[in-house]
Amino acid sequence: MRFDRKVVAAVAATVLIATPLTGSVSMAGELTRGDPPAPVCSPGTTVKTDDGPVCGVTTAGVTSWQGIRYGAPPTGELRWKAPRRPAPWTEPFAATTEGNQCPQPPSLGPGSDNEDCLNLTVRAPAKLGPGPLAVMVQIHGGGFLLLKPHDATRLVTGGNVISVEVNYRLGIFGFLAHEGFGEHAGNYGLLDQQAALRWVQRNIARFGGDPRNVTIYGASAGGSSVCAHTAAPSSAGLFQRGIAQSGEYNSLLGADTVWQAQDCKAKLPTEEQAQRTGAKFAAALGCGVAAEAAACLRKVPAAAVLKQAGQGREPDNGTVAPIVDGKFLPMSPGEAFVTGHVNDVALIHGVDRDETQLPSATTPADYENLVRQQYGEHATEVRGTYPLKRFPTPAPFIAYRTIVADSNSVCPSILNSERLARHIPVFAYQFDDTDAPPQFFLDPTKPNGAYHIAEMMLLLPGDAKLTPNQQVLSDQLLAQWTGFARTGNPTVDGTPRWDPYTEDDPVVMALNAAGDSQLTTEIPKQHHCEKLWDPLTPFNERR
Repeated sequence: MRFDRKVVAAVAATVLIATPLTGSVSMAGELTRGDPPAPVCSPGTTVKTDDGPVCGVTTAGVTSWQGIRYGAPPTGELRWKAPRRPAPWTEPFAATTEGNQCPQPPSLGPGSDNEDCLNLTVRAPAKLGPGPLAVMVQIHGGGFLLLKPHDATRLVTGGNVISVEVNYRLGIFGFLAHEGFGEHAGNYGLLDQQAALRWVQRNIARFGGDPRNVTIYGASAGGSSVCAHTAAPSSAGLFQRGIAQSGEYNSLLGADTVWQAQDCKAKLPTEEQAQRTGAKFAAALGCGVAAEAAACLRKVPAAAVLKQAGQGREPDNGTVAPIVDGKFLPMSPGEAFVTGHVNDVALIHGVDRDETQLPSATTPADYENLVRQQYGEHATEVRGTYPLKRFPTPAPFIAYRTIVADSNSVCPSILNSERLARHIPVFAYQFDDTDAPPQFFLDPTKPNGAYHIAEMMLLLPGDAKLTPNQQVLSDQLLAQWTGFARTGNPTVDGTPRWDPYTEDDPVVMALNAAGDSQLTTEIPKQHHCEKLWDPLTPFNERR
């Protein structure tokens, strides 16, 4: 089973570089089939975690420990259960190769059905300075369905922080709810993330990190995860700061043709709704007898589970994204932001100006049909606010791109910043650079603008060649993100002043290339937020 093109394109917008696994070594030290021999550990890299000793590799000023197990394999009877501590080990584990990515269908890579995937990577400066370092924990994107963490070496070398990069259960394995699993089922992927944060609390000091200075960050579904942990009571104390990048991306009114409801603004499915969906999923796999469904489902081969789950958009696909389970998430993050049920943390929170996660319009007819599909009874008002004659060629593409970005991302992001700022410190941003290095999923003949998570191409550019203008913004983002992680304030040397968003001073940092970033209060007016989109956003108390 392969994802259709529009889903692949949308998923691709959540990644930097989609690379297949190059191999891993099991905790027993067995080389997986077809993989080259694992590198040997570098001298002096052995660290004793509370589960067992690990050793890593030092190269180019960074020591990395890859594929460290933080949870027992969630297989057999542990499938669709909260993560458990791994079995302890006594001999040093050679943490020298990338850990298994979690089960997912083939899309941008070969896919995987290996459920033994609860692992993380730690990267630290090879020469640690005095005092413990701030810790940045990466939660990767991919619509909660796909992908794996990115190598964040640049944050370590350029920002003098400790990086932790986490694999967690995805899609149907991470989020299926069924009454046979008991109360508060689902959200296993979020519980995995939380288990990794608990591992950090127990162990990161041994790698040179400060467990009292932890920042979680991520883009797209990673940004949505940051919102979830901000709202999750049981995540209190596990991190002090968060950076939610492009965490608002679902379609505004729920007519989503790509993702199940899952983002920072969405009204998430209830436990009861998810269980009904889970019952249909179980029946489709031949596990329809309620009393036997849980045991039956746990015996189904992983590949068959993935095939039945598909893209999560059909009635019998099951739940493949977060739900309001009544325990981990007592309510949707957006509702928690409104009511003040949030943890005592500080956030950087924002989106990209032109980001979309929906199909694009090519013709005037496309424009009309897509606006009608997405906005229903509000379509006339939307067309009147965004008339084609006000947009340059290609007008249908630009007009619909602008509508989707404003309704799904820009305005909900500002609204969530406003909600959050009543309770905790929030530094709001909008990424405005329209010339970030392009991704392969973009149509190079179209004006894509500041596309979904474009800032990640500058924060972690990998091998991308940056122009002088882009390099300035790249260095700025590195300084701001890591500066915030160290101190809770993104205003550091070499960057513009960035004040928090407040009711009296609702400023947003417009991030742009060539040193042209600036604070502004004009975004809501420019994007028709108060007039059109805010009243339609879930949990808006001003309805």
